[in-house]
Amino acid sequence: MTQPGCALSGRRLPPHPCGLQICSVRAAVERRKLSFFFSLAVVVSVNPDADALVWRCRCVLSYIESAGHTCELRDPAEFQSPAEVTNLVSQNPPFEAALALHLFKAARLLLDIQVPFGVVFGGTDINEDVKVKQKRVVMEQVLLKARFAVAFTDKLKEEAEMYLMSQSSKIYVQPQGIQTHVTDNFSWTEFLRSSGVSTEHADELRVFLLVCGLRRVKDPLYLVKVFSEWHCENPLNVLIIIGPKKEVISRPAAAAAAASVLLQLLLILCLLWKWKLLFKAGVFLAQERSQQELHAAMKRCFAMVNSSISEGMSAAILEAMDLGVPVLARDITGNSAVVQHEFTGLLYSSPKEFVHQAQRLLSDHELRERVVRNGKLYVEEHHSLKQERETYQRLVDILH
Repeated sequence: MTQPGCALSGRRLPPHPCGLQICSVRAAVERRKLSFFFSLAVVVSVNPDADALVWRCRCVLSYIESAGHTCELRDPAEFQSPAEVTNLVSQNPPFEAALALHLFKAARLLLDIQVPFGVVFGGTDINEDVKVKQKRVVMEQVLLKARFAVAFTDKLKEEAEMYLMSQSSKIYVQPQGIQTHVTDNFSWTEFLRSSGVSTEHADELRVFLLVCGLRRVKDPLYLVKVFSEWHCENPLNVLIIIGPKKEVISRPAAAAAAASVLLQLLLILCLLWKWKLLFKAGVFLAQERSQQELHAAMKRCFAMVNSSISEGMSAAILEAMDLGVPVLARDITGNSAVVQHEFTGLLYSSPKEFVHQAQRLLSDHELRERVVRNGKLYVEEHHSLKQERETYQRLVDILH
């Protein structure tokens, strides 16, 4: 397994300057004005995974602002073409640099700007978009022009170098920083009841929580049939599928993303229709929850499940580890980069193998304790918010 370390790989970062004075037209002390772009496909976060993206963007933005920079967070769906971004960057007072999250969806809009910029890989850009020649050509152009790129894992960095022929020295590895917050007024019984689960034997239930949005790449129906069959053998085993509460990002050009919103709605309707056809006993779809409520539910469940076809780095997996919850993750590149089988979690490659690994987790208490203990230690050692903050603050200095 690739073990992402706390230190950056790639070329060495410049030392972080002390007492750095940066420029602002609106204040006596000048501040450097940054345009911050991220990949959010829809206006009103119809994308079920938007909240995780928004949270990641806000974290990075807060790191940069705490170093004295003035930032503006914008959604790429606002813009019809790179020319519109060029006009934004050239406004008075002008932006001096830009940062994009997602190499294709966001960074392609920066190709015509005349200010330096950096990019952060999203996961699907390197895992999925590179398979499309037209997108791959655009991403190669982006990497050629970018001052730096950030990958969450060593594996993602290696794949970017292989598929996009990028300079190794330009790509840095920085794992996501993780911090969990559990709400104090969370009711487990009410959560089960509102999800459609009988609370008659609530304390005896083994709840497997699949945290994901209704998106093809998350493959939420992958385990429905086999889990239902398993539930029929033992009704105490239940699977709850839940996503984060969607966050709305205010944007001056909300109408620009109307087409994206419609596409997302159609996708969700198709998935719900398929869900109705495949709906089985023992599998439940929960209402969306805030991040703190979601963390509270995760902390009470028996195990956290991931069934994604593709992942850059799953924040939900890392959050579960941090909360002391065992993880059952689909054996894909993004997951195996953070889940070491039988050490920090369990991996499976088919629905049948999922049931086998889940049964091991139920019967082998030593195994459960080991993956919980090691998972929490792994997150504490490799996913520090402090390290992530220092990394982005130093990387922004490369944009001077």
